[in-house]
Amino acid sequence: MQSLSKTLLSVTPGDIRDALPVVTTESKLRGVLRRTPARLLGTGVIAALIVPFGAGAAASAQQQLVPPQLLQPQVAPPQAPPTYVPAPVMPAVALPTLSESQVKQLQKLLASDTMGQGLAVARPTLVLDVDNDTLVRQALDHARAVHAGRLSEADFQQDWGMRPPAFDPLPGFADAVRRDRIVAWFAALPPPYSGYDGLKAGLERYREIAASGGWSALASGPDMTIGASGPRVVALRQRLAVEDKAVSTSGDRYDAALLDGVRRAQRRYGLNPSGIVSVQTLAALNVSATERVRQIMANMERWRWLPQELPKDRIQVNIAAAVLTVFDGDKPVTSMRAVTGRPGDETPMLTSTIHSVVINPPWNVPTSIATRELWPKEKANPGYLKRNGFKVIGGTRLQQSAGNQSALGRYKFDFDNPYSVYLHDTPSRAKFASFDRLASHGCVRLEKPGELAERLLAGDPQWTSEAIAATVTKGDTVRARLAKPVSVYLLYWTAFASGNGQMNFRADPYSWDAKLAAKIEARSARQALAAR
Repeated sequence: MQSLSKTLLSVTPGDIRDALPVVTTESKLRGVLRRTPARLLGTGVIAALIVPFGAGAAASAQQQLVPPQLLQPQVAPPQAPPTYVPAPVMPAVALPTLSESQVKQLQKLLASDTMGQGLAVARPTLVLDVDNDTLVRQALDHARAVHAGRLSEADFQQDWGMRPPAFDPLPGFADAVRRDRIVAWFAALPPPYSGYDGLKAGLERYREIAASGGWSALASGPDMTIGASGPRVVALRQRLAVEDKAVSTSGDRYDAALLDGVRRAQRRYGLNPSGIVSVQTLAALNVSATERVRQIMANMERWRWLPQELPKDRIQVNIAAAVLTVFDGDKPVTSMRAVTGRPGDETPMLTSTIHSVVINPPWNVPTSIATRELWPKEKANPGYLKRNGFKVIGGTRLQQSAGNQSALGRYKFDFDNPYSVYLHDTPSRAKFASFDRLASHGCVRLEKPGELAERLLAGDPQWTSEAIAATVTKGDTVRARLAKPVSVYLLYWTAFASGNGQMNFRADPYSWDAKLAAKIEARSARQALAAR
């Protein structure tokens, strides 16, 4: 998949809305059971998914801006992301004995749900001659996979900082067998979110498209826009109509109706909705239906890493789409564009809690950035650091003073995490008008940080809008602690459904979809080998 469009354009509310997945904690009635997530998928059922500020300043400005000599850059050892927490030791539960009717019911459920939950590319073969305990273990493996995914602790990358809690499906399954409620037990396994349900429905639709032959790749050529005509326009109409029934397949002219259809497609792919079909739009349209199926499956897997209930008041960042959304009472109340980490400086997936807003923050420069970027600039252009507000603190580190030049702007939103990332303002505003906004060192820059600060500090009599503005103007660095800390989730969604069920796709800028698929495939292969 190609990168998002780099054309600078004005931002419309529709652009932001179309970049938002439906993410609410309101679930459909899934039966009477709720579960806690888990981590392993056994074999036999599921095919692999393919696919302190410084102590003091130096004696003089001249000394401050000389790189420390004879000192190797000191890089703090990385802290480990959240680790797997074993489940409490519970009394052993024997494998239940299934009735003849339950055996048939369970076999059919496993075959259909394996496909429905996005655990296999092809429908598994229904094996009728299987003993009771093997079938029960297949059901338990399926439950772990659907409820909390198929990765073990060792499979998670360091910057995939989310872990599903341990989950033992056996007690619940044994109870379901005893009460003959296996169907209800199956229905209660998936993540209880409308965002997951939207992907599940999208998966079924795109599987049907793929099974019907998908769509033909569009030929390259001159840009197409209103007024164009010919065979390429006919092919464009046919391609768009597969995903958008409002597009007519009749005619060979690029008219106003087709222009609207192209713009809708570009918004679905996170591209500049210019209505001009050029290289990036062609690339997005030419991603096959089969590849879209795999993309949906990868995103369904990441949903399983979330807790079974999200806080109703929270902040979510879609890293891939570079959009921040604020939820109040489990409803999205505002959103803004963001700038997230560029490939190589990835913004990690994580969950934490924002505990304070720093007004007029200085920037304590990470050693890696100072070594790689800033000291070379000072060497090439002596005086660069001083002119841009930098000084040496503690003898070895660079700090940029608070103010208009600070890379952190006027606001910084702090939350504990092992990656030293945060949300912040920026004096560089141009990137927010771009449709390609993966450009930071890993932190998340915000389009409207002042608005977010006022919202988070609302209700605190010390921090009225006027008090915040006065503090910004005064220029002193002040930490305002939140009376009510707010949960924050940095998530990586490259496929999500809008409220009307329309699927939206983004590029996979970090190749995390592909890496996740490879890890699942490798784990499934190891389990299959061990089962022989």
